[in-house]
Amino acid sequence: MKKYKFKIIAGIFLLMTVALFIASCAASKPIADKPGALLWGENCVRCHNAPSPSAFSDTQWEAIGKHMRVRANLTEDEVNKIVEFLSMANQ
Repeated sequence: MKKYKFKIIAGIFLLMTVALFIASCAASKPIADKPGALLWGENCVRCHNAPSPSAFSDTQWEAIGKHMRVRANLTEDEVNKIVEFLSMANQ
């Protein structure tokens, strides 16, 4: 009977540990729902001081976006949102 109770308690503990681990790995907000400003803040300033959005023209931001998509391992959707946000400074 003691072994049976121990197995149940150990199983519950294991399930709770796995559930907590999985919950901690979940993104707080899906990337698809994140605006360009948030993506810019989360990704660009990780590696360098990000320049002012008005520092470059729309065409330059598009070229920078293509370059950084590869360098920062960003998706096309993420780059499009970031470039759209940065281009708003030029309007």
